Amino acid sequence: MKIQSLNRELIHTSIKRSLEFLAVAAWFIAAIFAGPFCYGLTVFIFLGGFPWINILIVAYLAFLYYDRNVHWTGGRSERITSWFKNLIWWRYFCNYFPIKLIKTADLDPSRNYLLCSFPHGILATGVTGALGTNGAGCSKIFPGLNFSILTLNQHFFVPIFREYVLAFGTCSCDEKSIDNLLSTNSKKTETGKVEKGRAVVLIVGGASEAFESRPNTYKILLKRRKGFIRVALKNGAPLVPVFSFGETDIYDQVNNPEGSLLRKFQEYVKKKVGIAPIIPIGRGFFQYSFGFVPKRKPIFVVVGRPIETPKIEHPTQEEINEYHAKFTEELINLFETHKNKYLNNAENISLVLCD
Repeated sequence: MKIQSLNRELIHTSIKRSLEFLAVAAWFIAAIFAGPFCYGLTVFIFLGGFPWINILIVAYLAFLYYDRNVHWTGGRSERITSWFKNLIWWRYFCNYFPIKLIKTADLDPSRNYLLCSFPHGILATGVTGALGTNGAGCSKIFPGLNFSILTLNQHFFVPIFREYVLAFGTCSCDEKSIDNLLSTNSKKTETGKVEKGRAVVLIVGGASEAFESRPNTYKILLKRRKGFIRVALKNGAPLVPVFSFGETDIYDQVNNPEGSLLRKFQEYVKKKVGIAPIIPIGRGFFQYSFGFVPKRKPIFVVVGRPIETPKIEHPTQEEINEYHAKFTEELINLFETHKNKYLNNAENISLVLCD
């Protein structure tokens, strides 16, 4: 009986780990290849001489035109995104690493917040799993808040793939989109229920920060990134630092020092299309030494305490600098306070602020 019980447990563990691996592999494939694939599929079907399917394609393209501004006006409704975020698939995804979400202070669900996340890493995997889905228990840890991760406009112009991106509750990182999200006030509906506040998640370093992502290093772009401070002040939204410990450990990348031919090419492509063409080094499908699937390394997404900001419609540069300094100090304190809990060899790891 004990042997049978042990065999069942081993089979259950094997199936669980396989599903976790599949969830993460699918995430990587979708993030890297789904955009070009959806473009090519749309063109192939449209030019392939399939009359009935062409009617559907034309109808979908008409929908795209009608729906073209959704990523600037708040994204998909919470009814749609809640269903998607609660899929069991995302629990497998978060359990693979695992991704853990840690709260250091309560966030009032009747207010709007601007969460500023570091570091970007290769694919911003930790913050996506922790705050873009409920795989790590986000809705229970921060009840009453509607989380919206921000990303580049390019993702919303790709047929079919854009629906996948929007299902996360994702919106554009353009200033007008952030203004719209942060200016939406919580209010009672006709049934007396209070609408949720918005937790807007901005990955401040963006794609450029991916160039600095390597195991056991934490180089973030912050010194000259001040636009998010201006937006927060304009809307009177509290700033919340977020740090993902372990984000840089799940991938290495091909060596590309500044000034190298590869780095120049990557920066040129990033400048033209907004996406950094990083060559990640992870694990493979059938071996652990090399591949493109992220490594099983824990990621701890720590949400700091909110920094209150006054509402200033036209903040001066001095005011922006003042709150940028406050945010920088709070982010450094968050890193130093928690690094010994969540990083190995923490005494040898420092937070480096770059331009």
